[in-house]
Amino acid sequence: MKITHVLLASTLIWTLYSCAGIKSATPTPTERPLSALMTGSFSSSKQAQSDSTFYDITLHMYPIWMKQKGTWLYVEQAVTQNQDKPYRQRIYQLKQAADGTFESIVYRVKDQDDFIGKWKTPEFFDQFDESILEEREGCTVYLKKVGKEEYTGSTLDDNCKSTLRGATYATSTVTVKDGVIMSWDQGFDSDGKQVWGATKGGYIFEK
Repeated sequence: MKITHVLLASTLIWTLYSCAGIKSATPTPTERPLSALMTGSFSSSKQAQSDSTFYDITLHMYPIWMKQKGTWLYVEQAVTQNQDKPYRQRIYQLKQAADGTFESIVYRVKDQDDFIGKWKTPEFFDQFDESILEEREGCTVYLKKVGKEEYTGSTLDDNCKSTLRGATYATSTVTVKDGVIMSWDQGFDSDGKQVWGATKGGYIFEK
């Protein structure tokens, strides 16, 4: 169970709308504070030191496609001692919904080995477009602002499908605040029984 929830920790996490193309996205100034809080390098080392059921994971999230419209982040996660071999590479798109909530839409990256470590040089992505993306349908995290610098939310119902270890769907609960991202990913079978993911609570990533 420990290995499984490490490989699925913090999917920061996140998809309802289809990607209509980078150039067609509409930037919203109110996305910027959330993007700023999510930007940076984070680590769960402090949590791992106090609780051996959690691994020391490093999370990198940095803006890409800055010359294009929209808000996009490249995400890379790895066991801290093996950062050259990330177990997760994603691109998140942030959008503000009509009701004032924020959508964090998650995409897989095609040919992901070509992008390892490119959070250090975000301009590398400028030579690519949305054709490198594969949306994880149903896995958007819907975030609501609950404080001056705090957002919290989750995926919806059982929309995020998963087949890992007998699961039929997955859920993600996320909190983003100044200097901290908390993420709890869990997988459930058709009877609602948890079959993978952390059981005590989410991973705590500190900048």
